[in-house]
Amino acid sequence: MKKWMIYGANGYTGELIAREAVKRGFSPILAGRSADKIRPLAEELSLAFQAFPLDGQAANSLKDIDLVLHCAGPFEQTSKPMIQACLQAQTHYLDITGEISVFEYTHSQHMYAVEKDIILCSGVGFDVIPTDCTALKLKEELPDAIELSLGFDSDSGVSPGTFKTMIQGLGSSSMHRKNGVLEPVALGSQHRTIDFGRGSRSAMGIPWGDVSTAFYTTGIPNISTWIPMSKSKVQSARLMKVASPLFASDWVKEKLQKQVEQRVKGPNDEFRANTPAYIWGEARNAEGVVKVVRIQTANVYDLTVYGALDIVQRLLKEKIDGGYYTPAGLFGSSLVEKLPGSGAFEVDTFYPR
Repeated sequence: MKKWMIYGANGYTGELIAREAVKRGFSPILAGRSADKIRPLAEELSLAFQAFPLDGQAANSLKDIDLVLHCAGPFEQTSKPMIQACLQAQTHYLDITGEISVFEYTHSQHMYAVEKDIILCSGVGFDVIPTDCTALKLKEELPDAIELSLGFDSDSGVSPGTFKTMIQGLGSSSMHRKNGVLEPVALGSQHRTIDFGRGSRSAMGIPWGDVSTAFYTTGIPNISTWIPMSKSKVQSARLMKVASPLFASDWVKEKLQKQVEQRVKGPNDEFRANTPAYIWGEARNAEGVVKVVRIQTANVYDLTVYGALDIVQRLLKEKIDGGYYTPAGLFGSSLVEKLPGSGAFEVDTFYPR
């Protein structure tokens, strides 16, 4: 029987995954940095648990673990030591990050993963399964695409961990990929109108993980990522550039994160059940042919639970060559369509006049 671990199981999303895993008959080992925080959930679910820090000795705690699902953010700080521990222990590594820097680091470890014959796959949740699958679907529909835009619309609510990740990014710019290279772009400078799936809305470019992952999935050299944003808020984002040194300070971030710990709780079951997500993608080739793909999925957090567990289950059963993968790179564009709460891709084609 193969063993797998949820590290960060005491966090909002980690706990959701642990509870759903037990419902499905799985027995993951729960883990985190604090035994006091992990033990109550482990005892409630009748699961084994471990407590260990992400330091140079972390690999010792993974010796008999076949796969780690890493859920302890902020991932910009925690993913690198966990990836290194997994490489040392020859343990498959998955995480639920949405951070561009983490995707880039995970990709940079490809040859080490090949050598150790393990899978490294960041972003096995809402970040970035649905958009990554949309990117691959568009590549299949328009193989010669040179431009790719991806985005989503959701009233999903925000967990404490997601809020903390957002705070870590305060004061930074947006990001896109141009001619194959990641480039910063002023927040609020990218704006357009998009129908994500429930009517046309003003939208703004954001530094979403797909500017990293979609390039490795599709090879399309120009990629931007979008969310709905009113014109007034786009203007406010531009003005925030003036205050970015203040927002970027460690003092401000620390104060805000303490507020999150005291006041923010993740969305409840009823809220999640009534707030689906709408995924949109657009690809364009040199001749001006445009393909647009849309799909509706479960709530952001529910999709993370379903997607992460689907990939865990498949990796524990299937033999796949070691290396770095994106979610769609592992299991194809149809991965998202097979998850609970997902519809089917809808594809539209527009030709130049």
